[in-house]
Amino acid sequence: MQHTFSQVLRGRNPIRPADILRSGLGALLGIPATGLLAHLITSGHPSALPLLIPPIGASAVLAFAVPASPLAQPRAIIGGNMISALVGVTCALIFHAHPALAAAVAVAFAIIAMSLLGCLHPPGGAVALGAALVAGPIGAASYASVFVPVGLCSTLLVLSAMTYARAVGRSYPHRVAPPPNVHDTRDAPPLQRVGFTAADIDQALAHYGELLDVDREDLDALFREVELQAHRRIHARILCSDIMSRDVLSVDLHQSAESALAYLRRHDLRSAPVIDADRRVVGMVRRAELQTGREGPVEAVLDPFVHKVRPGTAIEALLPILSSGTAHEALVVDEHRVLLGIITQTDLLGVLYRAHIVEAVALQRVQDGGAIDPVI
Repeated sequence: MQHTFSQVLRGRNPIRPADILRSGLGALLGIPATGLLAHLITSGHPSALPLLIPPIGASAVLAFAVPASPLAQPRAIIGGNMISALVGVTCALIFHAHPALAAAVAVAFAIIAMSLLGCLHPPGGAVALGAALVAGPIGAASYASVFVPVGLCSTLLVLSAMTYARAVGRSYPHRVAPPPNVHDTRDAPPLQRVGFTAADIDQALAHYGELLDVDREDLDALFREVELQAHRRIHARILCSDIMSRDVLSVDLHQSAESALAYLRRHDLRSAPVIDADRRVVGMVRRAELQTGREGPVEAVLDPFVHKVRPGTAIEALLPILSSGTAHEALVVDEHRVLLGIITQTDLLGVLYRAHIVEAVALQRVQDGGAIDPVI
């Protein structure tokens, strides 16, 4: 079956066109910057070797197009290229009478050395091959090429990639952002306390038995995003309007903090939404703040930051909100921010428990050959 370019982009190659153009622009700027800086640094250098060697172009593909790859990190580019150059020159001197053998041994040992030292970099194979083929007639003086041009250009390319990444909002060197720890404790975030663990990933990688061009941390983040997407798909049919509490107890923007505190205590509430005269949401107020500022109005102690959703929003959108540790409720509003209802963590937990039970019953009936009832 033939695939058009757009189908390839949407399917097997899910990279956004903007990212593709951004990668190409990075190489367009990074390669000449590397060459120019190398020329300025080595002005008057006696070496006759070119300052820009072909493998640097391959390194640029990794640094600018796949900056998250372990093979594209600074350690891999600089260490991999320099180690490969060192291996290539050494093989050229040992097997100077047999260039083809020197080239084969150089590439093989470059792969081994880079892997053992944790800096595997595919262009390093080309560096080792080139060094093995050209270093023989030059002799021991070829060891200088490990530093110039290989080491110098590799370092300058990394600096160019780092500068470009910062300019366009990318992460290079790549680091996986840790999940937020709102309460600054050793406990894992709520969404990571169940499901697979880091040990599960390690065992799966060991069972897979082949090198993957992705860090374990990236795999962890990717798998959890897959879990979240699957959960969203499963619960997309349940809307916020289906589970929200409609008889919402709220406080007025201009009433006194003292009266609002008494109101919350009377109804055994820890917090309540604050609305204006038109029932539009302006924030949340909690007992602690009311207690502190009880001499003034509610307006002076309210928290303007509040999560708002629409009635037609699927409950999957509430999962990252109410499980992050930063919010215990979400307010359901219309297009004018008029308060329609409230959904608490307890509400969401109840419906998820109900959905889990129904899904388990449905699965059992499928296994038993029976019919499936509606989800809710």
